[in-house]
Amino acid sequence: MSLTRFQILQPQGWPRPRGYSNGVLAQGRQIFIAGQGGRDADGHFAPRLADQVKQSLENVLAVLAEADGRPEHVVRMTWYLTSRAEYLAELKEIGVAYGAVMGKHFPAMTAVQVAALIEAHAKVEIEATAVIPDVATS
Repeated sequence: MSLTRFQILQPQGWPRPRGYSNGVLAQGRQIFIAGQGGRDADGHFAPRLADQVKQSLENVLAVLAEADGRPEHVVRMTWYLTSRAEYLAELKEIGVAYGAVMGKHFPAMTAVQVAALIEAHAKVEIEATAVIPDVATS
């Protein structure tokens, strides 16, 4: 039995998005993960955005793991980026970083450019919502 019981919501006639889903239907225990920046365990930020994205995603999953969650339980993410231009310039590297952490799991996502983040060296902050499906007892 699979522990991931989600339905991707794809309106008929809409083009399928690349790298995210338009919507996700899920039922189970909800986990709300605060914005995680690209700071490593030693408190350092990598200089490149793609590296900060990878670290941010790893930080999201570290919080999720505290609830026995896995990447496929993430149903929604919001990315706050300080530079749209840098995001577009590093899009290929960001895709590689995303795949290394999240695999081929693409939840509903939003990415927005912000003027700044609280941490001076932060280029990205990612918040997430996850749903761990209820396990049916037999």
